[in-house]
Amino acid sequence: MEINKLKNLLEEFGENVRFEHDLKKKNWFNIGGKAKVFYKADNLKDLVNFLKKLNNEEKIFILGAGSNTLMTDGLFDGVVIKLSKNFNNISLLGNDIIIAGSAVLDRSLSDFALNNNLSGFEFLSCIPGTIGGGIRMNAGCFGKEFKDILLSIQAIDKGGNVITIPSKNIKFEYRNNDLSEDLVFLSASFKGVKNDSDKISKEMNKLKAEKEKNQPTKIKTSGSTFKNPVMQTEKKVWELIKDSVPLDKSFGDAVISSKHCNFFVNRGQATFKDMKKLIDFVAKKVLENTGVRLEKEIKILE
Repeated sequence: MEINKLKNLLEEFGENVRFEHDLKKKNWFNIGGKAKVFYKADNLKDLVNFLKKLNNEEKIFILGAGSNTLMTDGLFDGVVIKLSKNFNNISLLGNDIIIAGSAVLDRSLSDFALNNNLSGFEFLSCIPGTIGGGIRMNAGCFGKEFKDILLSIQAIDKGGNVITIPSKNIKFEYRNNDLSEDLVFLSASFKGVKNDSDKISKEMNKLKAEKEKNQPTKIKTSGSTFKNPVMQTEKKVWELIKDSVPLDKSFGDAVISSKHCNFFVNRGQATFKDMKKLIDFVAKKVLENTGVRLEKEIKILE
């Protein structure tokens, strides 16, 4: 849709809608250009109205914490939606069910579960994303995934219709599911198991220590770049990369982490093209050396 038409159409949303809005500081890589439209949704009513106004005429990308997203340096010709703190609520239902908004950080859900003596959420303390993003990619680590604790999700489609989907109706795979890309996740319910808070805390600390030891932190990275190719080989993706790629290879300031070679790092001024070249180079070398075709875990917005 032409920009002036969009400006007239979305005028009622005031400052919550920005045009040609900078995305660089909204992702962990600190890479990116602008979005044609950036919308911060204050509440469900406004979000429904916004989607109905767009009438399915624009590409939509839902931005969570930006922890596994690589964004184009150019103009994203679509709408980026960011959910406000009103989608950041957590509550306890009964003794063992937690309801969390999709803007809640994974580690916040893990802490809430700890405070309510519920186990099963410990692995979330090591995932640097939001609930919405975790559902989208069936995020996980240390042998646990979102599907293991998920009961149901509440979502909204591009037509502005709110729906509830039980987890039993969702086909989950490793880092994937069959949920439509057009859905905006609003909240989810999770089931935990009552346990002693000291035991839960001990397990969380153990997992965090293991992550700290093996993965880069506090730098411009975006989590695991590629999925483990579980159907093609028993080897982990980092082993395939280590065996196939010179680990000092770089494109501009896009480099491979010295701590974990499935983590790529913006050393300072890396561009989208630099990082994309590194990703493509690694995938090509692994395919040539091992015959394994790597699938990206990171989401690329271009």
